Amino acid sequence: MDREDYYGGASASLNLTQLFKKFRDSAAPDNLGRDRDYAVDLIPKFILASGTFTRMLVHTDVVRYLEFKQIAGSYVYRDGRINKVPSNESEALRSSLMGLFEKRRARSFFMFLQNWKDNDPATHQGLNLDKNTMKDVYTKFGLEAGTQDFVGHAMALYLDDSYLQRPAREAYERILLYTSSMARYGKSPYIYCSYGLGELPQAFARLSAIYGGTYMLAKPIEKIVTGDDGKFVGVTSEGETVKAKMVIGDPSYFGAGNPDGQDGKMRVVEEKKVVRAICILKHPVPGTDDADSTQIIIPQNQVGRKNDIYIACISSAQNVCPANLYIAIVSTIVETSVPERELLPGLQLLGTIQEKFVSIDPLYTPTADGKQDNIFITKSYDATTHFETVAEDVADVWERITGEKLSLDKSDVEIQG
Repeated sequence: MDREDYYGGASASLNLTQLFKKFRDSAAPDNLGRDRDYAVDLIPKFILASGTFTRMLVHTDVVRYLEFKQIAGSYVYRDGRINKVPSNESEALRSSLMGLFEKRRARSFFMFLQNWKDNDPATHQGLNLDKNTMKDVYTKFGLEAGTQDFVGHAMALYLDDSYLQRPAREAYERILLYTSSMARYGKSPYIYCSYGLGELPQAFARLSAIYGGTYMLAKPIEKIVTGDDGKFVGVTSEGETVKAKMVIGDPSYFGAGNPDGQDGKMRVVEEKKVVRAICILKHPVPGTDDADSTQIIIPQNQVGRKNDIYIACISSAQNVCPANLYIAIVSTIVETSVPERELLPGLQLLGTIQEKFVSIDPLYTPTADGKQDNIFITKSYDATTHFETVAEDVADVWERITGEKLSLDKSDVEIQG
């Protein structure tokens, strides 16, 4: 059940009319082209080619309803300019991300990661990935702070620097995932759904229908009904109550101002807010070699913040807007009382912006695991421009419901773009 009249809820893809109605409650201007040429994501996310989300799509066989395009390049902001994350060794040698001596140190670092074998101490160089922190590993190879930013935020895709004080195993696995995704298709590690991310829920709806599932749009949720024992009974909509053994819900249905069941429990807590700016451009992002699609990560330390800033840019190559236009979305976690100003480092990289739509959304986390009342709630979508954190949440919900870890076979099957 979805309160909106379009697929995808918070992560829908809107046409031009829907976009202007949602953000400005006005009609779209005539100079932006045809309505049907647009599929503008409210929340931008790319898919790591070898990531968990890809494995989920393959495992469920939902890929048969989807088309994918490769993202042309992944970039990182450093010392006032954006640099392409190298996709192969020759690009790494030419990259301006690092000086000559730092490139040698970085090469030794990456060779160490690639050659590591748990059962071969000769590959460990005196380090223990389960005991030494990632900071210890960086120190061992003498990597500069800027290189640590690039590796930790643009490759390992960490949201902040807290990972530096944790055992290095997790970062090691994340970096290998990034490099294997890069090797899969070249150019960048990311792929993306043609016609926008709204295709994902539509594809799952089609697959669900085969197994007897029903998808209801424009269906307002009036009440979450619980019994005397506090357990879930059903959902009331337009005066009717549909009953089920459990409910799996998006947290916006359980937050402030929404029904919390008969017991009055607040089932989610707002931890942070995320600010996003959807921008329509008439040119590619400057400094990206006219790429038709890009991800740019601005590490927190580069702009004196606690959280990274993310930019996702796509175009007609992904069938999301008319030819010669580009959709760029800048997002970050809110840290001040003036959220839009926090996006400036990203907005300034875009050049002239034709139209801009800004949203500030709460990030909700469930207060309980759902096992007691059979009400299982997901987390809100974060500021990142990739699906790995979403995949982690899906796996967590699965384990809470079934009591078993999510097992994904068929994981080696490739998605064809």
